[in-house]
Amino acid sequence: MSDTNAQSVAFVRNSEIPASPPPLGETGPVKWMRENLFSGWVNSVMTVIAFLLIARFIMGVFPWFWNGVWDASSIKDCRNIMADAGTAGSACFAVLVDRWDHLLFGFKYPATEYWRPTLAFVLLVVCAMPALFAMYLPRKLLIATALYPFVAYWLIWGGSLWVPVVILGLLAVTAAIYLFIEGLSVSLRQAVAGIVGALSGIGLGYLLYLGAQELWFISGNVSAGEGIVSTVAGFVFMIAAIFTYAFFIPMGIFVGYAIYNSYEDGGLVTIVTTLFSLYALMVYGLGPISAAINSVVPIELEAVASRDMGGYMLCMILGTVCVSLSIPLGVVLALGRQSNMPLIKGVCVVFIEFIRGVPLITLLFVANVMLAYFFPPESSIDLILRVIIMITAFSAAYIAEVIRGGLAALPKGQYEAADSLGLNYTQATRLIILPQALKISIPGIVNVAVGLFKDTTLVSVISMFDIVGMIRGPIQQSTDWISIYWEVYLFAAAVFFVVCYSISQYSQWLERQLQTGHR
Repeated sequence: MSDTNAQSVAFVRNSEIPASPPPLGETGPVKWMRENLFSGWVNSVMTVIAFLLIARFIMGVFPWFWNGVWDASSIKDCRNIMADAGTAGSACFAVLVDRWDHLLFGFKYPATEYWRPTLAFVLLVVCAMPALFAMYLPRKLLIATALYPFVAYWLIWGGSLWVPVVILGLLAVTAAIYLFIEGLSVSLRQAVAGIVGALSGIGLGYLLYLGAQELWFISGNVSAGEGIVSTVAGFVFMIAAIFTYAFFIPMGIFVGYAIYNSYEDGGLVTIVTTLFSLYALMVYGLGPISAAINSVVPIELEAVASRDMGGYMLCMILGTVCVSLSIPLGVVLALGRQSNMPLIKGVCVVFIEFIRGVPLITLLFVANVMLAYFFPPESSIDLILRVIIMITAFSAAYIAEVIRGGLAALPKGQYEAADSLGLNYTQATRLIILPQALKISIPGIVNVAVGLFKDTTLVSVISMFDIVGMIRGPIQQSTDWISIYWEVYLFAAAVFFVVCYSISQYSQWLERQLQTGHR
C-alpha cells in the first residue's frame, strides 16, 4: 500500500468522557417546581395565591401557638399569665399538661397501672411488624403476633394470667379439631355430618320455638296499650310469632339437611363442627381449668373493669380489636354471599344489607340498651364487649362487600384451575382464591379500617369516655378548664391523624410491594 493512502491518527482516546451534568432547569427541585407549580400562567397564579394564603394562615396561627402557656393549673391562671405577658388570646396548652393522663387513659384507670396499657401499645407496634413486613422478617416471628392478643388482654384488663393462656390452649384444640374434620375421609365425614346436622337442626328449631314464644308475649304486652300505634305493633309481632311457630320445624329440618348434604366438600360441616367444639370448650372448660391452674400457680395483676377504661386508650382498643375481628368475619360473609346454598347466601345477604342500611350510631344505642336482652339472664356482658360486637358487625358488613368485589374481579379460570388440581372448596379458597382477592381489596379494606378507627369516637354519645368523651365531659365541664376547645380538640385530631396517616401510607407501600394491579 502506498504512503498516500495510509491513514494517520494523531490521537485515539482510550477512556470515555464523563457525562456532563444536566442543566439546572432539568433536574432537582427546580424541575419539579417548573413542571408542577409553574407549568403555565394559570398554575403559576394559583400557586402564588396558595402560597399567600398559607403564609397568611401561618402568620396568624404561629403567634397563637408560640406564645402558648404550658404551665398553669386552670384556664383562669392561663389568662392571667397571658395578660401579664401581653399575649392575650394565645393557646392554653397547660390543659394538656394537667390532663394528659385523662386524655390518654381516662379518669378512672388506676394511675399506678398506666405502665400496663403503655407496654401493651409498645408490644402492639413490635408484634405487628412480623405480620406487616412478612416479606422481610422471619416467619417464626409470627408466633409473637399470634400471642400478642392474649398478652395485651392480660395487661389491660388484668386478673389471672391463666385465663388468656387457657383461651389460647382451647383455640389450639379447636384448630386441631378443624384440621381433623377436614382431613377425614368422605364416609367418616358423612357420619359426622349426620350427627352435627341433627344437633344443629334440633337446636335451631328449639331456639326458633323460644323466639316465637317471646314474640307472642311481646305482642300481647304491646297490643295492651292504647292507640293505633300499639295496635299495629302488636299485630306485627303477632304475625312474626305465627310465622315463627309455623316454620320452626321446617327450618330446623332444612338447616340440618343442608349441613348433612355438605359432607362431600366438607366446608359447612367442618365449620359448624368447629364452632360447636369452640362453644363447648369455652363454656364448660375455660372457667374450671383456669381456676384450677391459678389455685396452684397464682399469677395475677390488679383487675380493671371495662367501665374504668377511657381516653385514647379506649379508641385504640376498639379500633384494633374491631378491625382485627371484622376482617375475618367479612371474609366469611363475602364467601357466604357467593355460596350456592340458598340458606347460607340468604342469611349473609340479609345481614350485610341490614347492617349497611343502619347508621352506626343506631347500632351503638342498640348495644347500650337492647343487646344485653339477647344473652342468657345469668350472663353479665359489659358495655365494652357489646360495643365491640356491634362495631365489628358494622365494619364486617362493609369489608364483606369490598372482598366480594375482589372475588368478582378474579377471572373464572382461577376457579377452574383449582378444580383441575383436585382441590376441595376449603383448599381452593385458602390457597388460590382468597390470596388474590385480598390483594385486590387492599385499598377498600384500608378505607373501611381508617373510617372505623375514626368512628370509635361515636361511643361518647352512649356515655363511654373515649378521648372525645373526656373532652366533652370531665375536662370541659370541670371548673378548672371550662370553655376550653381548640387545644384539646387539636390534640385529639393530631393523635388520630398520626395513626390514620400511618395506616394509609402502609397500605400504599403494601400495594406497591404486592403489585396489585393487573398487568
